[in-house]
Amino acid sequence: MDNFPSIFNDVIGPVMRGPSSSHCAASQRIGKLCRDLMQGNITEILIEFDPTGSLADTHTGQGSDMGLFGGFLGWEADDERLPNSASHIAEAGINIQFAVRDIQAKHLNTYQITLRNTEETRTVTAISTGGGMIEIIAIDGIEVSMMGDFYETLIYCTTPNKVVALIDQQMLHDHLMVHAGNPILIEIKSQHFPDASLQAQLAGMPDVISVKKLSPVLPVLSRKDIKVPFTTCNEMLEYNKTKGLSLLQLAILYESERGNISEQEVFEQMRKIVRILKGSIKSGLQGTQYADRLLGSQSVNFKTQLENKRLIETGALNNVVMYVSALMEVKSSMGVIVAAPTAGSCGTLPGAVIGTADFLEVSEDEIVKAMLVAGLIGIFIATQSTFAGEVAGCGVEYGSGGSMAAAAIVYLGKGSLAQSLAAASMVLQSTLGMTCTPIANRVEAPCLGNNVMAATNAITFANMALSGYDELIPLDESIETMYTIGMAIPHQFKCTNIGGLCATKTAKILEAKLNSI
Repeated sequence: MDNFPSIFNDVIGPVMRGPSSSHCAASQRIGKLCRDLMQGNITEILIEFDPTGSLADTHTGQGSDMGLFGGFLGWEADDERLPNSASHIAEAGINIQFAVRDIQAKHLNTYQITLRNTEETRTVTAISTGGGMIEIIAIDGIEVSMMGDFYETLIYCTTPNKVVALIDQQMLHDHLMVHAGNPILIEIKSQHFPDASLQAQLAGMPDVISVKKLSPVLPVLSRKDIKVPFTTCNEMLEYNKTKGLSLLQLAILYESERGNISEQEVFEQMRKIVRILKGSIKSGLQGTQYADRLLGSQSVNFKTQLENKRLIETGALNNVVMYVSALMEVKSSMGVIVAAPTAGSCGTLPGAVIGTADFLEVSEDEIVKAMLVAGLIGIFIATQSTFAGEVAGCGVEYGSGGSMAAAAIVYLGKGSLAQSLAAASMVLQSTLGMTCTPIANRVEAPCLGNNVMAATNAITFANMALSGYDELIPLDESIETMYTIGMAIPHQFKCTNIGGLCATKTAKILEAKLNSI
C-alpha cells in the first residue's frame, strides 16, 4: 500500500503546543487513537517504554506524557489545557502507570500502551516517526499499519467470511484486511465510516463481537491507488524536463494531487499556517512566561536593542534571529506553534522566511508561495530520510529546516529553480552529523542556537546560490548522506538525555532545579 508524504501532514504541521513534535504532537495523536479504540471509556492505562529507546528518560521533560494525556481526553494538539493535562486526567478518574522494561522495541520512539475498562483490555504498540507523524504497528499483538490518514473501522469477529461479504456489498472502501488472531480482526481503511444502516447490520451479526471506529488524526487523508507526479528531486527534474514549471508550481501540483484537493485549497491551507506563524512571532515578541523552562523571554530584549540601533547592522539577519528566538520562546512557554518540520526546529524555517520577507516588505501571498516552495523540499527529505532527531540526530531537524528555508528565500529573491535546489543542498552539506543533546532534558538549548545557526545558514546560502555558487553535490545525494551519517550517530547523542551537553555537571544541576518546581 503506497503512502506518499504530504506537505501538510509530514512537513509543515501540525499546529500544536509543547516542546517537541516527536513527543507532544505524536503522543497526542497516539492517545486520541487509543481513546477511539476504547470508545472513550478508559479507567486504567499502563504506558511502557523500552530502556534502550529515547522515551525512557525524556517522556516527562519533553512532553510525551502531556500529549498522551490530552489524546486520551480527546483534545487537539493545540488545546490550551494541555499544560495542565496531568491534573485533568486525574480528575477524569483515569489511573495512569508508567513502566520501563524490555518490550523488544525496534524503533527508538516506541510506545506500548495497555488500556482497560470494566469490559475489555486492549494493547496498542505505536511509534513516533518524526515531526508529529505516527504509526500504530500492533493492536492486541496483531500487526497493523495505521498512520492516522484514514477512517479506520475495526471489526472483531469469530469468522470473517460473511462480514467481509457484507462490507464489500454495501460499503466503498480503500483497503480491507483480515488479520489472523483470536478473535479475528478485520480492518477497513476508507474515506468515511460505515453508514448507520451497515453499522446496525454488523452489530446484529452473530459472528461480530465488537466494532471500533478510529477517526483520522492527520489533516490530509490518503486513498486507494494514490498517485503523485514525483517524490524525489531527481524524479521532479525528470518530470519537469519538457514542462518548464517553477518550483512553486511543482509544489502546488504535488500537494494538489497528493491530497486530491484544488490548487486554490492548497494555497489557502498554507495561508492559514502562515497567519498562525505570524501570530506566534508577534506573541513571542510581546514576551512569554512559563516556569518550567531554561531560558527567559530574550527576543524582547533583542527587539528593543534593534529598535534603539544598539546592534550591529546585518540587514535581514537581525530580523531572522529575532523571529527565530520569538518562535522558540512561544514553543517553550506552551504557546501555539507549527512544527515545520518539527517543534524542536520550529524557529528555523518560518523565522528565516518570514524574517527575510518582512525585511524585503513582500506581501503575504509571497510568503505563502515561499512556504510552499519550502514544503516541496521537505517532501524530498521526508521521502528519503526522517525528521526525527531521536532517530538520526539533529541534522535531520535543523538541517532540513534550513534547507527548506534556503530554497524559499531564493524564491523570495526571484531566483531560479536550480538556484533554490543549490541553496537547499548547500545547507544540508553544512549541517551533517549534528547531535541532539538538549540541556536539562528541555528542548531549548542548544536548540535555540541550532535554530539560529540553520536559519542564518539558509539566508547566507540563498545569497550564495543567487550569486551562482556551485553546490557540487545534488540535493538528493545530500539528503541521502544526511540520513546515512545521522543513523551512524551514537545512541547517547540522539535526544536520549544520556550523553553530550545534557550529561554535563551544570546540565544535571539545571535539570534537578527544574524537576523540583
